[in-house]
This record gives sequence, structure tokens and C-alpha cells, in this order.
Amino acid sequence: MASITKRNGRYHIRIRKTGFPTQCNSFSLRKDAERWTREIERLNENGYQFGCSVTVSNLLGRYLKEITPQKRCAKIERYRIRKLQSSALASIALDKLRPQHIAAYRDERLKHVAPSTCIWDLSILSHAISTAIRDWGYALADNPVEKVRKPVRETGRNRRLKIGEQQDLLEACRCSDNPYLSPLVEFAIETAMRRGELLSLKWSDVHVDQSYCHLPLTKNGSSRDVPLGMRAKALLEDLPKNSELAFPIHFEALKGLWKRAMKRAGIEDLHLHDLRHEATSRFFEKGLNVMEVAAITGHKDLRMLQRYTHLRATDIASKLDICS
Repeated sequence: MASITKRNGRYHIRIRKTGFPTQCNSFSLRKDAERWTREIERLNENGYQFGCSVTVSNLLGRYLKEITPQKRCAKIERYRIRKLQSSALASIALDKLRPQHIAAYRDERLKHVAPSTCIWDLSILSHAISTAIRDWGYALADNPVEKVRKPVRETGRNRRLKIGEQQDLLEACRCSDNPYLSPLVEFAIETAMRRGELLSLKWSDVHVDQSYCHLPLTKNGSSRDVPLGMRAKALLEDLPKNSELAFPIHFEALKGLWKRAMKRAGIEDLHLHDLRHEATSRFFEKGLNVMEVAAITGHKDLRMLQRYTHLRATDIASKLDICS
């Protein structure tokens, strides 16, 4: 039920409807007030939700239930959404959410995580709000996340294993309580597979007798076959087959295992993803051409492949000496 009253030269509207939050507004012209009232009542009749009684946490909870399971990165996204639901944004009603709230969250988050991680969190929140507006009928004026400056991504890393680091790394991994850590790390160096690809590799997709493993769905949205060298095949053959997965480690557990292994090995500033850089560079050093390496790593954009590839200048210099 809508009521329009004139006070202090303006027309004030209040719309009440069972099951919906009260909507209020004011206009200087009565015709504008009546037009807005008709539009809100039409939206209510069509089941549209208004953000007043829905918090950021409520929205993310629905998004987690309905949208996240459809994604390849569902396991990781669930973790990120739980983090968002425990943040200062969680209790804010959607219609009260402003760019300054998002900016404050961004600045606080950047104190603890890399810019790329913060960008991912903001992207999840932005997509949740956009989904609510487009598909769920939330009558929000706009998406405040889109109005906030995103963090600047880090420049591409060029960290490679130094002399002796691989041996120290693998010895430290073998000392881990988790028996899968060492073979996973060495397998990453042999294949250049991403963390998510390693952790989701199923035995049903491993074909040691044909020297390859099949990845049905990868980061770029397509499948690919990863060739397996002798060492990679040996690693797989030595693994126990008591799980559907070749490396049954939770991605969050892997973070802690890696951190402790780095401490035991005394290695600094080495990320698990750096092993993909290392493996890709080694493929080139073995003489594989760009298209062959792209087929192994799954890079569709050769410019991205160049970013992942950091050949040692000393190795290139030795080739120049041979050719001279």
C-alpha cells in the first residue's frame, strides 16, 4: 500500500507490502512521485526484491549455493566467499553498500594478501551483486564494486630454482608428514601443471602406458593432454591408488605443507606456481619449440607463454658460443 503526503513543499512516498521492506522516497513534483510509486508497485508485483533487508553475507550465501557449484574453481571460491562473509562488509545491507565500503575492504585486504588475490575477491563480490540485479530481481541502483579502483597486479615473476635448491626442496618435502607432497612437487617440475590441475588429477585420466595424462577442463576452458616423461611416469607408478585423485591434498592444506617445507629447506621467495615457470623454461632449454611447449602448458596466447618463460642468459650465451 502506497501513501503520498506533501510536507515542506515536497511529496513524500511510503510503500508498504507484506514480505517486502518499506520503500521511501520524495520528489518536488507530484507526477514524479506518482510515476515512481507505480514503478515500485509494478516491481513488487513481479516479485522483485529490494536490498534493504538483504546483507552482503546473505547475498554471498545464496551465490555460494546457486552459482559457485557451476564453476571449475568451486572449491577455492567457497573458501574465498567464507572469507568475505567474515569481513566487515558482511553485515552491511545491500542498499547501504557504497564504494567507500568496498575501498576500505580493499585497502585492509591488501595489507595481508597479494593484489591478485584481492582482485579475485572483489570480482566474486561484483559478480554476486550483478547476478542479484540481473537474474534475481534485486532492485539496486548500481553495482558499487564497479566504481572502485582495482589494485594493480604484480609484475610477472621470473623466479627460477637456483643451483642446489631442487635437491634441498625435495628433501624438505620428503620430511613432510604428508607422503604426497614430494611427488606432487617433483611432478609439477616435470609437467608444468598448475596447482589446480595437479590437485584435481584423477586416476581415470592418467594413461601411463601411453605416456600422457588427460586434463578434461583447464583454466582456459579447454581440455589438454600432458605428455609424461620417464620420471613423471615413475612418480605416478609409485603413488598409492587408494583415492580417486592422484594427489589427494586439499588446496588449503597444501599451502601449509609448502610453507613448512620452505622453512625446512631454508629457501626464500619461492612459490609453488614458480615451478610452472621452471618447468616451462626447461622445456625450451631442452630444445622444444614454442608450439610444442604451448601444447604441454596449455597457453593459447603466446605472449602469456613468453611471460612464463625465463631462460637463463648463461645458457643462451653457451649456445651463442657453439654457433660462432
